[in-house]
Amino acid sequence: MPRGDKSAYSTKQKRKAEHIEEGYESRGVPEKEAERRAWATVNKESGGGNLSGSGRGVADTHGSSSRGGRAHKSGSWEQRSAAASKGWVTRRRHMGAHA
Repeated sequence: MPRGDKSAYSTKQKRKAEHIEEGYESRGVPEKEAERRAWATVNKESGGGNLSGSGRGVADTHGSSSRGGRAHKSGSWEQRSAAASKGWVTRRRHMGAHA
């Protein structure tokens, strides 16, 4: 089977990839890059093709698509900075109670 052959994928996986690709394109990602990202997401969630004989029956994870392409460190710089400051205040208060 040559690279890029999608015959091992179920129709559900193909629909999912198409939907993800449309989402990327609506956000301005070029068509080829959107397709690449969409199939990478499907592969990460389902572990590859799910037609009979190719690992069918393994439950999909939805972590990649639920995050919607955001990095693990979500939020703006200001939000992360405010959270860090709040954490420091809490730690300082707790250290004073134990000293």
